Amino acid sequence: MRITFLCPHLRIAGGVRAILTYADRLAGRGHAVEVSVPARGRLAAWRRSLIRQRPDWIPGFRPRVSWVARWAADRLPDADALVATAWQSAPVVAAAPPRCGARFYFVQHYESLYHGEPAVVDATYRLPLAKIVISTWLRDVMRERFDSGAEVLVTPVDRSLFRRVPGDIDSPRPRVLMLHHDYEWKGVAGGLEAVARVKRRMPSLRLVGFGVKPPRVPVGYDEFHADPPQERLAAIYSSCDIYLCPSWDEGLGMPSMEAMACGAALVTYDNGGCRDYARDGETALVARRRDVGDLAAKLERLATDAALREKIAAAGQRLVTAAFDWDAAVQRMEALFASAR
Repeated sequence: MRITFLCPHLRIAGGVRAILTYADRLAGRGHAVEVSVPARGRLAAWRRSLIRQRPDWIPGFRPRVSWVARWAADRLPDADALVATAWQSAPVVAAAPPRCGARFYFVQHYESLYHGEPAVVDATYRLPLAKIVISTWLRDVMRERFDSGAEVLVTPVDRSLFRRVPGDIDSPRPRVLMLHHDYEWKGVAGGLEAVARVKRRMPSLRLVGFGVKPPRVPVGYDEFHADPPQERLAAIYSSCDIYLCPSWDEGLGMPSMEAMACGAALVTYDNGGCRDYARDGETALVARRRDVGDLAAKLERLATDAALREKIAAAGQRLVTAAFDWDAAVQRMEALFASAR
């Protein structure tokens, strides 16, 4: 098949990593895959095409990358399947002529919450596109808010990258890892407050942070890893006993799943997307959304109970490494594209 993905950029990020992994693996299965990327101007598109800019963080990336000044429905290539991957590309795909193939919308978050004008973003979910979503929560959002069906394809963890890495860390325990991000909805302020409350009763707890950018002002991290390369992430995850996710809402939450694959026990808000892997008391401890007191209580419970922590970590690791598989996910996406031809 000929398959076109409209991808917003090629920088390493959770959503883009999933898009490009599907594209690369579909190309590896013999399909002619093209990834179309907007460069915000003709000159920028020409320059990036000239140097053949590609996602160098994916070795041997197989799809064709086409840089365009902007997406235009009448300039898209002929294909059997055309895939929007964010609210900005959905109207372009909806307007594409039949020669561009069956039209899909790969939904990785309910973007109306935090990205773009809510009414404009919501309108994209009403477009006549076949939806593929990455969590059962997103499927429910599409059905309940927009009376629209959707196929669920939970994004798997890359087990070649994210696995337990042995190491001897000379540090107080337990070590709690948290993603630092400037978006308010990532809940960093609440996470820091929850940790501070637990530290008052358990001073040995050590908070480890990581993120693309370090904090702008000093905050409560005891250790911070700024912009770590993806091959280093497994060691960071593995060095920590607990992964704390204070996000208010997540389409799925890949860092949580990656940490679980590396053997960390998860404490998380009920952020929607986590429901596919965070089973309270079994594979994670799940706090009420945006309830800092409950988040702190769940964190303290895991921090002070080593046996429970080990039980939760082992069950979580088994779930995320066995229930979701990249080969199966790619074959399912392939089948969805083929059935729409």
